Amino acid sequence: MMNERLAFPSALSRPIPPAGTSSASTGKIAAGQPPAGDFKSILRDRMLRISHHAESRMKQRGIEFSAEDWSKLSHAVDKAKEKGAKDSLVLMKGMALIVNVPNRTVVTAMEQASMNNPVFTQIDSAVILN
Repeated sequence: MMNERLAFPSALSRPIPPAGTSSASTGKIAAGQPPAGDFKSILRDRMLRISHHAESRMKQRGIEFSAEDWSKLSHAVDKAKEKGAKDSLVLMKGMALIVNVPNRTVVTAMEQASMNNPVFTQIDSAVILN
């Protein structure tokens, strides 16, 4: 019988940080970076939400979005965030949506037919999608 032990170099015994988050000199995860495996935080940061108010307005007004529509809206919110927007008016397909950009939440939605008062307040930006 063999009683030999396998020895691994010390470099292999410490955790390997996710790609793009390590410091070459220390091997530590960079501050402020979520772990690559933290699916919940990644999903939270990328997912669009709909407020209860917006959901009820959409149902009441018969507003439906396809997967492509949600993708376009998500991209518009990303662009608004890059520009520092907080509350944006998004115009798309004859609809107006108010989106809280930092929370990625659709606050309200209306179609053109129900816009009897086309004045929008408490917004700091507008995104127009074709």
